[in-house]
Amino acid sequence: MFFKDTVCAKMKSNRRCAALKKIDAHSHLGSFGGWADVAFTVDKLLEQMEAFDIEKTFLTASSFQTNDEVAEAYHKYPDKIVPMVWINPLQDDVEKKLNHYIQDEGFAGIKMQPLFDAFVTDDPVVYPVMDYAQKYDLPVFIHCGHPPYSLPWQVALLAERYPDVRVTMLHMGHGHGVYIDASIKMAKRLDNLYLEMSGMPMPSKIYEAYKTVGPDRVMFGIDSPFHAPQVEMDKVRYSGLNEEEQENVFYNNAKKLLRL
Repeated sequence: MFFKDTVCAKMKSNRRCAALKKIDAHSHLGSFGGWADVAFTVDKLLEQMEAFDIEKTFLTASSFQTNDEVAEAYHKYPDKIVPMVWINPLQDDVEKKLNHYIQDEGFAGIKMQPLFDAFVTDDPVVYPVMDYAQKYDLPVFIHCGHPPYSLPWQVALLAERYPDVRVTMLHMGHGHGVYIDASIKMAKRLDNLYLEMSGMPMPSKIYEAYKTVGPDRVMFGIDSPFHAPQVEMDKVRYSGLNEEEQENVFYNNAKKLLRL
């Protein structure tokens, strides 16, 4: 599916392909049916990581019901996969599930998807998940960019309520210019709010976020299997950031966030 030699040849005009270390701060394992009709296997993940010089991938399931697939992959490839547990706060067994995947399976953080699971990001139903994250000092990753459930202002209100929790806006507003702008504005106000840029189409906004939110709070992600790694990489490359700044986005910031 991916051709490393072709990609690297294209990149050599700007810098050596292998010189840019990368951590993918957002990808999935499993199948997404319905309108998406996409899937991603462990073999495809490893192929992608090899082809694009990705050292680690923050990996989430395809739903809150399939976290065991990520656990299995993580235990098979612990040096490559950083597992995140997908939690649906509307379920009755939230604390039990968190204890199992965080304490027993060794997952490193929490992912919530308000759009897929149909809850409002800053609704009190989310508080028990955030309380748990605060108690155990866990990062929380939240899908951002789709009304009515996952708007930047809603993510920011939740992050404001939990200033000690590291909250990442996945997609930093996604495809809507107003939401992208709002994500940057909210992150400028709140020191515990981080931005991940997969699916967000504007390279200039990566530059803006880096320069105004801070050099350590913008992260590279692919969101496999929804997006193409080369496209996500090119957005960083053409953002206007220099090579040292790009390395922060590609690698250092995700490493710092998870204290790897």
